[in-house]
Amino acid sequence: MKRFNIIAVLSTIFFLAGHAADPTATRYSFADCQGSLRPYPTPSSAVTVPDSLTPVYISHVGRHGARFPSSAKNSLAMRAALLKADSIGTITSLGQELLRITNLVISASDGRWGALDSLGMAEQRGIASRMVMNFPELFASGGKINAISSYSPRAMMSMYSFTHQMDRLNNKFEFTTTTGRQNSILMRPFDVDQDYLDFRKSNEWKPAYDLHIAQTCPTTAIRRVLGEKYPFADKTQERDLALTEYYVIAGLSAMGISYDPLKLFTIEEYNALWSCFNMRQYLQRTATTISTVPADIAGPLVLNIVTGIEGIIEGNNSAVADLRFGHAETLMPLASLLRLPGCYYLTNYFDTVGLHWRDFDVVPMAANIQFILFKTDSGHCYLRTDYNERPVKLIPNDERIYLPWSEARDYMLRCVPVYMQ
Repeated sequence: MKRFNIIAVLSTIFFLAGHAADPTATRYSFADCQGSLRPYPTPSSAVTVPDSLTPVYISHVGRHGARFPSSAKNSLAMRAALLKADSIGTITSLGQELLRITNLVISASDGRWGALDSLGMAEQRGIASRMVMNFPELFASGGKINAISSYSPRAMMSMYSFTHQMDRLNNKFEFTTTTGRQNSILMRPFDVDQDYLDFRKSNEWKPAYDLHIAQTCPTTAIRRVLGEKYPFADKTQERDLALTEYYVIAGLSAMGISYDPLKLFTIEEYNALWSCFNMRQYLQRTATTISTVPADIAGPLVLNIVTGIEGIIEGNNSAVADLRFGHAETLMPLASLLRLPGCYYLTNYFDTVGLHWRDFDVVPMAANIQFILFKTDSGHCYLRTDYNERPVKLIPNDERIYLPWSEARDYMLRCVPVYMQ
């Protein structure tokens, strides 16, 4: 009896110690752990505006809506591994299930890899509808609307879905739309900013990422589908296939395919695999203790936003809205540079990133930031910043949602690297 008690006590201690040893482990929902592949979280209600303020202009920066997988790479790699497991007799019944799903993804995406899907179009129409309906004073009489997108077809189609819906609601609008590589400095700076290209080439971010993968990436789920005797070339291939399995499943909702990840993963495995993708985006697309360059590339976009608002105040901009459509890689640097809540996190303890910077909050499909300019009857201008259509604090440690434009402008300009101004 005494021996049993000692063993029980020791087992409890080891159990608690094991959990206490990893205070950074997360337990987000399966929906959250879709990460940046998660469909847009539609707000449940409109935001009430004080009677003393009248909206006069909106500056919108948005990510494209839900899409088919950006390329066939992951799906084909997953299918190849599953077919190999099938041919050598190690594949499990779960593996056959994953093969069915993978083939479904490949079939549904054939000829449409990376393209905006019907859900993505609906997301953009919804955001456009709420913009028009929530600010009737601004849009009731129509007005001029400028819209630009990156050259990516899914960004272009997001722009057209958005503006088409606005036109359906009010055909008095005058639209000017442009798309192409001339917009890359704003919408795809990660393609053209030389400092950023040098940063990516140097792989400064990779040691921290590789360490996180080695410490965090579980391979239990991939072994359950390929079989315990599947001949992985090495540990790197095993982890790569584990992440590939996660990516294929995490992207299903964005395609409009309903599937329960619990069939293939435990919630702990899904969280750990999500954290690996989350870490990569954090290190490559935001300001970190390794480098501020990934955020600095949004400097021209911040200046463009400020110039547009200043033009309204000074009478040089006649638009009621300026709309921009890009990518997750457009919004992550912008939100980080402006230090918006939940979008900016500096640490030397990278295992804590998943607790403080979460891609499913920062860049779900169709994520957007809106800078809304208001005026009082006396002519004073105030700015409200909305992230995914919910007001957020623009200036850190300042609780005000409505900021005098002069203060908001000064803060935004201080965020831009001096050499860009």
